[in-house]
Amino acid sequence: MSRPALSAVTELLKPITWFPPMWAFACGVVASGVSLEGRWFIALMGIVLAGPLVCASSQAVNDWFDRHVDAINEPQRPIPSGRMPGRWGLYVAIGWTLLSLVWASFLGRWAFLAAVLGLVLAWAYSAPPLRLKQNGWWGNAACGLCYEGLAWVTGAAVMAGGALPDGRSLWLALLYSIGAHGIMTLNDFKAVEGDRLMGVRSLPVQLGSQRAARVACWFMALPQWVVVLLLVHWHRPGHAVAIALLIVLQLVLMDRFLQHVRERALWYSGFGVPVFVSGMMISAFALRGAGSAP
Repeated sequence: MSRPALSAVTELLKPITWFPPMWAFACGVVASGVSLEGRWFIALMGIVLAGPLVCASSQAVNDWFDRHVDAINEPQRPIPSGRMPGRWGLYVAIGWTLLSLVWASFLGRWAFLAAVLGLVLAWAYSAPPLRLKQNGWWGNAACGLCYEGLAWVTGAAVMAGGALPDGRSLWLALLYSIGAHGIMTLNDFKAVEGDRLMGVRSLPVQLGSQRAARVACWFMALPQWVVVLLLVHWHRPGHAVAIALLIVLQLVLMDRFLQHVRERALWYSGFGVPVFVSGMMISAFALRGAGSAP
């Protein structure tokens, strides 16, 4: 059997998708309030686990089980194009999953359990019989939880030597996970035709593009306003104002996105999502500056 080129393997693992969980892990590190002195190495190991390992595994799994849909939506992808021959896509997905677990075992019990949960969600999202992505409500929730919330909590726990983060950090992780549900919907607008033909009930397929876009915007905006209110309650008004201004900027971008949804979904991903994740880091620094929970 012929082997895939290294470039095809790299494309299968989709490095561009690694940023969100790596960023969320870094937010957890900051929110923990623990000094990085003497702990740089473990923080870097965790960032690698979140992005190039667990997230990359999820991308490989998704491409293997989506190969028939991709043959319609994105025939240039490594598997449908034949650049990833035979069952090599599956072998890479399994190999990267095992590598992720081995790597996580060096980061302590919490990181290992978090990696197990993240990988279970990754396989459940794409693989039968669950294949959560068949329904956009469940699939996007699984992705948001894994990419943002789980990565955030793991970053905070690893820095704290395995201790569960305080309630404020857990609230922020949950709220940004909910916001990520909307971000996941942005990726579905480019694949509406193929998803409809293959029975994938993404939100654009279920609701139509315009309604799905509005739902995505609500999912992104409302949790951030809750974050603003929480930061005010936690006596971090400066951080709350900064995030409120970022939300206003997102609302301006959302208005433009909603005028031409399918044409501007990727545009909004490129401009609106970075503003969203900037607010995540600001909220993490707010917790760091607030000190320990009372």
